[in-house]
Amino acid sequence: MENQVLEALKTRRSVRSYLDKPIEQEKLDAILEAATYAPTGMGRQSPKIVLVQTKELRDKISNLNKAVSGRDVDPFYGAPVVAIVFGHKTAAHTWFEDACLVAGNLLNAAHAVGVDSCYIYRAREVFASEEGLALLKEWGMDETYVGVANCILGYGAGEAPAAKPRKEDYILKV
Repeated sequence: MENQVLEALKTRRSVRSYLDKPIEQEKLDAILEAATYAPTGMGRQSPKIVLVQTKELRDKISNLNKAVSGRDVDPFYGAPVVAIVFGHKTAAHTWFEDACLVAGNLLNAAHAVGVDSCYIYRAREVFASEEGLALLKEWGMDETYVGVANCILGYGAGEAPAAKPRKEDYILKV
C-alpha cells in the first residue's frame, strides 16, 4: 500500500552526526505542533516540551547528560536543537506513556519535514539532579515534571543509516 505517512514512518532513522546549520523556524513550529497532537490519557495533554535552541544551554544540558552516562562524548552528537519532553507524574497515571507518544510524534514529524533526529536517553536522571531541578525551576516547572526524552534535531552530516531488516517474530497473529 502506498501512503506518504506510512512511508515516512518506515524511512525515519536515528541520526548521530549533525551539521552546524540552524533549523528553519517554520519547520520547528510544524514539528512541535505535530508533537502536541499525540494521544494522551483522558486527553489531558499533560506532557510538556522544552525547546532548547541556544548553544550555551544545549551544551550545558549535554554536559549534564554526559556526566550521567559516564562517557566523554557529546550525547547530542552536535545537533543544534534539543526538544526535551517531560511527563507530569501527578496529572495522569499514563504520564510516562503520554510523554513517549509525544516524543514519537516529534521524531516522526521532524522526518516528515526533512529534519533529522534521534531519541537520547537519560533525561530522567539529568532533570532529577540538583542542576536539572534548578533548570526546571528556572523554566517555571517543578519536580512533578519528569524528563522522559531528549529529542535532538538538526540536519545530518551524511547519509542516514539503512534500516535493519525487521525480525521475523515481530508480529504474532493469533
